[in-house]
Amino acid sequence: MIQIFKTTPDGLKEVSEIDAGCWINLVRPENGELDDLAQRTGIPLDFLTDPLDVDERARIEIEDDFILIVLRIPYLDPDKDEKPFTTLPLGIILMPELMVTVCAVHTDIISDFINAKLRRTRFSTENRERFMFQIFFKTALHFLKYLRAINYTTRSIEDELHKSMKNQELIRLLHLEESLVYFTTSLKANEIMMGRLAGSKLLKISADDAELLEDVIVETRQAIEMANIYSSILSGMMGAFASIISNNLNVAMKFLTAFTIILMLPNLVAGIYGMNIRLPFQEASYAFPLVMGISFLLSAVGVVFLIKRKFF
Repeated sequence: MIQIFKTTPDGLKEVSEIDAGCWINLVRPENGELDDLAQRTGIPLDFLTDPLDVDERARIEIEDDFILIVLRIPYLDPDKDEKPFTTLPLGIILMPELMVTVCAVHTDIISDFINAKLRRTRFSTENRERFMFQIFFKTALHFLKYLRAINYTTRSIEDELHKSMKNQELIRLLHLEESLVYFTTSLKANEIMMGRLAGSKLLKISADDAELLEDVIVETRQAIEMANIYSSILSGMMGAFASIISNNLNVAMKFLTAFTIILMLPNLVAGIYGMNIRLPFQEASYAFPLVMGISFLLSAVGVVFLIKRKFF
């Protein structure tokens, strides 16, 4: 799908023709749409296809008057309950008079701009650099938002694990840890990319835009710190619960072993008197109570011995 937007005195408007100062947004584009846009704008085709690769890293690439900036953005997939948090590449292509964004899915970051939820930031499609930095800033805020959501989910799972040790909760924690790894890797790549962009002379950055970019880098570093902290907490929590589960298994095995030993003593006496040979007291009328008494006595001795050994 291709959408063309342009900032007017009345706000952001969707237009039908490509014009100077426009913003072209591509979401899940088809091959025919990519080829058509490449012919109409002159954009290298690989600049349009590379951001559609989910494994594309954050980077900057220049070819003639075209600048491709790949940004890793957070994504919450509502269709995946097990692994809802992940990251995806967002391609931003800068041209002398146009700006193009390319992504494989619909994201809240781009939707916020389209739905005019950022009026206070006064974004304009004609100011390409500032618009791009505002996308950077919105991306950092979404990373922080999803990191808080992961932390909240972790606390909820922790409360459930205190009540009942289930594999399902541990698997959920494992998926959250994977999401934190994706977030940390993407954030670090974004930070490196932004640092190179700030130190290069590829763009004519005004003082206000430079300040905005610096704010974005600060927010990105904060997100990296949060992701590292939450990842350490989650790793420690999983290790602690794994130790608890292992300890519970040891306690259960210890109890079963002790119980087996106690049951073995009466069986030993019963087994001896069940043999088809002549045994003491077998003709006596009190033979059965005697055997039972010996069995209970041995069991009691075994229980006392195990208790003194702190086996229970």
